[in-house]
Amino acid sequence: MFKALIVDDHQSMCDSISLVLESTGAFSVVGRLPRADHAELYCQRLKPDLVFMDVCTEEGSSGLLAAKTICERFPQIKVIVMSGFDEITYAPRAKEAGAHAFVFKSRSLEYFSEVASGVMRGEFFFPEPKAIPMPIGEAPLTEREMEVLRLMCKHMTSKEIADELYISENTVKYHKSNMLAKTGFTKAVDLAFYMITNGWINPRY
Repeated sequence: MFKALIVDDHQSMCDSISLVLESTGAFSVVGRLPRADHAELYCQRLKPDLVFMDVCTEEGSSGLLAAKTICERFPQIKVIVMSGFDEITYAPRAKEAGAHAFVFKSRSLEYFSEVASGVMRGEFFFPEPKAIPMPIGEAPLTEREMEVLRLMCKHMTSKEIADELYISENTVKYHKSNMLAKTGFTKAVDLAFYMITNGWINPRY
């Protein structure tokens, strides 16, 4: 039987995942906690085989950062990242962090069970990349442009973004120019505001 740890600050979600996992007869939920920054310690003590990790947890603790730490420190533990937000960067960032799957909470509990079983068999589950509907233009952004855009939404300057991504400030400006040309916006601040207000990017996580 596989041991599972659930990291989510919503009691009802923890109850639902626990119920569906244990109903399979293949999983035993050994721990539930509301903060992602405590997950590393729980993994060390409980030694779970699988962790369900919410992106946004109690006290602003990031599940993506916790997932990266767990995947690096405990490579034998499988990690499934989940979110109730339709945020466009979460799935690729979860994949980059080393997670084995990403699931939107809007999916059925049966799908959660299917993903859990598949991950334990060595499979990976990630949703197809989403297109961003733009009011004027519409074109796919590259992964690097999405990284720059996410940091723009955190109100970082071009120099701060350059330092964060280890690229030159001119390269950041080049990416911003490309994004504006693709999306039809004339100012980077307007593009960032559109992304935040429409829920495509959550600057807090």
